[in-house]
Amino acid sequence: MEAKFWQKNYDYNVPTTIRYPKFPVQNLVHFAAAQFPHKASTNLNGSELTFRQVRTQMLRLSNALIKMGLQKGDRVGLALPNCPQYVIAYYAILSAGGVVVNLNPLYTHHELKFMMENAGIETLFTYDTVLPTMRPLAKELGLKRVIVTSVTDYDHSASGVSDSKSLKLETGWSHFSELIEKSTDERIPRLQFAPADPALIQFTGGTTGLPKGALLTHGNIVAATFQCALWGNSITIYAPFETRSVISVIPYFHIYGCISSMNWSMFSMSTQIMIPRFDLEEFMSMLAGQREITFFPTVPTMITAIANHPRAEELKLGERIRLISSGGAPMPVELIQKIKDMGVFFGEGWGMSETTSVGISNPILAAKVGAIGVPTIDNEIRLVDVEDGINDVKQGEPGEILFKGPSVMQGYWNNPSETANQLTDGWLHTGDIGQMDEDGYLYIVDRKKDMIIAGGFNIYPREVDEILYQHPKVAEGVTVGIPDDYRGETVKAFVVLKPGQQCTDKEIIDFCKLKLAAYKVPKMVEFRESIPKSSVGKILRKTLSDEEKAKRKK
Repeated sequence: MEAKFWQKNYDYNVPTTIRYPKFPVQNLVHFAAAQFPHKASTNLNGSELTFRQVRTQMLRLSNALIKMGLQKGDRVGLALPNCPQYVIAYYAILSAGGVVVNLNPLYTHHELKFMMENAGIETLFTYDTVLPTMRPLAKELGLKRVIVTSVTDYDHSASGVSDSKSLKLETGWSHFSELIEKSTDERIPRLQFAPADPALIQFTGGTTGLPKGALLTHGNIVAATFQCALWGNSITIYAPFETRSVISVIPYFHIYGCISSMNWSMFSMSTQIMIPRFDLEEFMSMLAGQREITFFPTVPTMITAIANHPRAEELKLGERIRLISSGGAPMPVELIQKIKDMGVFFGEGWGMSETTSVGISNPILAAKVGAIGVPTIDNEIRLVDVEDGINDVKQGEPGEILFKGPSVMQGYWNNPSETANQLTDGWLHTGDIGQMDEDGYLYIVDRKKDMIIAGGFNIYPREVDEILYQHPKVAEGVTVGIPDDYRGETVKAFVVLKPGQQCTDKEIIDFCKLKLAAYKVPKMVEFRESIPKSSVGKILRKTLSDEEKAKRKK
């Protein structure tokens, strides 16, 4: 790729291009295990697995999956929180030729059913806590293979270890640890891989209100991992390999956590300090026990909570954390400065599931406040006319960001129409409106139409709207994001009831809780006689949003 003028802003030791190895993603594990076999790869509440142990268990599990009938290209659901079992299963599925389908285990039956049917999942990894949801779902979909674990099985500080009997598993289901223990084959499966082979389906929101599965290849994930790791070179390169570590609190089933925590740790041979569930007090206690953390990828909500905690000053974060990276939502300028005042280096960037999490980022040593940064290694962007989506705008004018690079998805799984809408000659239409300054730094001036970003999670209001319409008392329902000091935004529902009906906000919220993940559920409900619409009957969501902003200013 020819040199781009924004590359002059790269940190002094960040390359402008990378020679990506043409190996499959799971080779990252072999790479780390060969270099540091005895170093801790995972750390869950002080219980550790070395890189060599992760490799051994990965190979045993991958060969067990092949013996169970898993074939190359089969989709495998991975519904686990951050724990050693997720790491082992992720790389084992890939080693066996499978395609990982990331699933939020806390999603409802309704949400999971669509994703699992759409991806054609026949094998599922999950854990005991969510079996009340997974059991009927597995039966309804006729899953061939279900492998179950308990998160505490790899936590030596917990009391007891589960097994098939204690979890009362159905006939034909497998227990994670028992399956690995019974498998003695530690050979690398004799499968051929190409960079274009599918590796991961990452579901994201859709314009129709239904999730779309971004199909990411081995080449996409390897490229994204290398780009992510080398971008922070100016800071992380000086951390000794023996003590390198990453805080893994962003869920692995989210593309951000998958790349920036898990795959980054394998490439960088760093210990993953695993946090299955973010609890602020527990998190601060964990920090107190850490001497040095190399990298902490997170979101503004968590940073706000940590920086404002009474123990933040006492813990001297600048002496414990080298680099914090924020993504998922804009970071307030005051908060960025507060982190820097503590002596912590800070990076902020932009990415999508469709770009395998990476894309545009601020150079660590030359960040511009308010900007999302410059296109990262080997990536290109164009800003095009918002109306026609084709013609480039003039320098300094706002336009839709089109993105191209080695991490751009292959397309949407089983959804050619949406693929055609989003990809044109390798260019991804992001839907975000950006503006570039004379140095090549990008600023987001508007963002994906209607999308709500709450606590770093993307919420597509159309999906919530459709649940509102399922309520028997609701005639019309629409959701918008309203400003929230902690989450950035939160979800508010506007509801028009059917004639003669009476309903409380609690009824609406409780109904949504049955159908949606907790972070998508409206936190407020306003009942109205009517909802603003255009002359052709289209609901004016922006009008409602503007009204809420005006209320806040008062």
